[in-house]
Amino acid sequence: VQLQASGGGLVQAGGSLRLSCAASGSILSIKAMGWYRQAPGKQRELVATTTGGGVTNYADSVKGRFTISRDNRKNTVYLQMNSLKPEDTAVYYCNADRVLTTRSGWLDVWGQGTQVTVSS
Repeated sequence: VQLQASGGGLVQAGGSLRLSCAASGSILSIKAMGWYRQAPGKQRELVATTTGGGVTNYADSVKGRFTISRDNRKNTVYLQMNSLKPEDTAVYYCNADRVLTTRSGWLDVWGQGTQVTVSS
């Protein structure tokens, strides 16, 4: 199972970006998908998660600005980021939690990360 993230880049403060992450492989189901981020010198932190049923969870710092969504048929999760701030600058990682596969049972899978840079 692999996660392929895309959509990062450089944007000015107040701008928007949309991240995408597609899971591929011998997948039967995925309980939850989400985004985490890690800024230089800091620990990785949760940004937002969503379950297959559409239950979402957001970090307080992004509530009202970021929206997570998921296409279950495509095993893809999106993160719409609006009103970006310089403190949102980080490497954003996609995660698929409790992935049921045909060959390997349950897995927890991470993507390779995509850089988001917000200039002031």
